[in-house]
Amino acid sequence: MRIRLPEELQYIQNSLLPQKTTSIRLDGKISVITGATSGIGLAVAKKFAEKGAELILICRNQIKAEAIQKTLRNDFGARSMIYLADFNHLDQVREVGYTINKEYSKIDILVNNAGVFNKRRILTPDGNEQVFQIVHLASFLLTKILSENLIQAAPSRVIMLNSEAHRFGGLKIDDINWKKRPYIGLRAYGAAKTAQIMTSITMSRKLAGKGVSINLIHPGAVRTNIGMNNNFLYRLYSKYILRWFLKDVSVATNAIYYLAAAPEIANITGTYFNLTNQEKPASYAINQYCSKEMWDISERLTQING
Repeated sequence: MRIRLPEELQYIQNSLLPQKTTSIRLDGKISVITGATSGIGLAVAKKFAEKGAELILICRNQIKAEAIQKTLRNDFGARSMIYLADFNHLDQVREVGYTINKEYSKIDILVNNAGVFNKRRILTPDGNEQVFQIVHLASFLLTKILSENLIQAAPSRVIMLNSEAHRFGGLKIDDINWKKRPYIGLRAYGAAKTAQIMTSITMSRKLAGKGVSINLIHPGAVRTNIGMNNNFLYRLYSKYILRWFLKDVSVATNAIYYLAAAPEIANITGTYFNLTNQEKPASYAINQYCSKEMWDISERLTQING
C-alpha cells in the first residue's frame, strides 16, 4: 500500500512521478531566456533552438554568449540575438528590457532562469541582498517590462525557474536584506524563491484574460554551476561530492520545454510545477496578504508600477 505523505511533503513523492513530454515544435516562436551561458539556461537554449525557436539571450558575459550563439547557429541553424545585462544592476535589467520591448513587437515565451546561490551575505550596488535581487527582483522587473510584448503574442507563456528550496522559509517582509538575522545561504535562496512565487501568482491574476500564462517550475535536483562563486571548500564539495547525487540537466530541460510547448497546459496559469507535475507550494508562499505586501515591495525596489 502506497503511503501518502502530508500535503506539505508531497513534493518528495512528486519528484518520483513519471514525467510528461511533448513533441510540439516551436517554429516561429520568439523566446527570451535569461542566464543562457551555462547550466539549465544553456541547455534550454539548445533545446529551443533544436525545436525551431528564434532566441533572445540575455547574458552577462559577451565572450561566452557569442560562443553559444555560434554553436546554436552551427548545430541547429538557429537565429539568436544577444543582449547584455548584469542582474546585479537593476538599471541594466531595465535597459535591456525596454530595448527588447522596442525591438520586438511580440514575445511568445519568456524563461526567467538567471540565478545565484551565496553562502555569505552580499549586497548589490542597488543595496539589495544579491540572491533576492538576481533571483526575484530582476525576473519581476523584466517580466513586467515585457508584459505588453507577451500580450501581443497571446497565447504566450512565462516560465519562472523556482525551487523546492522555497520550503526552507527565510522570507521576512521586514528583513529582506538579512540585516537583523544571521545569513543562512539556503534560507536566503528560499526567501527569494518564495517572493518569486508570491509575485508570479499575483501577476498571473493581473494578466488573466489577456492570453499570458505565468507558471513556476522546480526543475529537479540537477547538475549545474550554481553556487560555484562561493569559497573553495564549497566548490570542492559541490564538484566532487554533491554532483554525484544530482541528475543530468536534461531532466530539467525536458520539463521546461513541456511547460513552454505542450498544448494541454496552454490555459493553465499561476501554477507551481514540480518538473511536469502540478504541486501546491508552501502555504506561506500563497498567502494573499503577504503576497500583496511583497508585490508592493517589489514594485518599490524595482521602481516600476502598474
